[in-house]
Amino acid sequence: MSKPLTETPVNSHSSLENQNDHLESSPIQELEQLPEQREIVTFMRRSSPLNTSQRTAIEQHQHMILQYPVGDLRQVFPHPERPLTVEIGFGMGRSLVHMAKANPKRNYVGIEVHIPGIAQCVYEAGLEGLENLRVLDADAIKVLKAMPDNSIDCVQLYFPDPWQKKRHFKRRFVTHERMALVEQKLALGGTFHAATDWEPYAEWMLDILDNRSRLRNLAGKGNSYPRPDWRPLTKFERRGIESGHKINDFIFEKIN
Repeated sequence: MSKPLTETPVNSHSSLENQNDHLESSPIQELEQLPEQREIVTFMRRSSPLNTSQRTAIEQHQHMILQYPVGDLRQVFPHPERPLTVEIGFGMGRSLVHMAKANPKRNYVGIEVHIPGIAQCVYEAGLEGLENLRVLDADAIKVLKAMPDNSIDCVQLYFPDPWQKKRHFKRRFVTHERMALVEQKLALGGTFHAATDWEPYAEWMLDILDNRSRLRNLAGKGNSYPRPDWRPLTKFERRGIESGHKINDFIFEKIN
């Protein structure tokens, strides 16, 4: 999971292309070199060129790419009354597309800052003719803050950056402060679903999530959830398995 170090609205082929060109020519600053007044972020942008199909997808399916700021994400869909799932950091988007295709009565919004990932997701969603999927390049925290309270049915966080160095722990998405925001935006009975192959981060997640009074561990306190069949295998998960890592899923329900 990552997020741009500067805000750039994305809703057209030219803006994505220009942003990608800028990123290729500008080195990413080390986190410790960022000005003190910068807000702590949970992401780091990666740059790589778009291929032909990705550029074509951006041209042909611009309606799938939302412009930041958005506000109430439910209202961008033809059927805003349907349940809403928000995925934070969807990578190349293949698993998100699969879920949207398998659940046509549910709306999906994916937040990602890897421009080729956004383009690839739009490309594959366009091939499937999906109308229940939208994507945007934005800071997930800012997107959540703009949403009405009790308006999201599921927040997904699959294989986020574990920020392994101790001085970067504050950048992990799962913290008490950020989970308070997630709880505020989840509908009663809504769920927060996280998955990671990094055992230290799994322990960190469980320690925080199991001690949130508004959340209930659906696997029982202290336990990870059995890998659900409906969560498609992701590229990062496959890499973790190949490296011998244990996959941990956590599903927590908002109870009050």
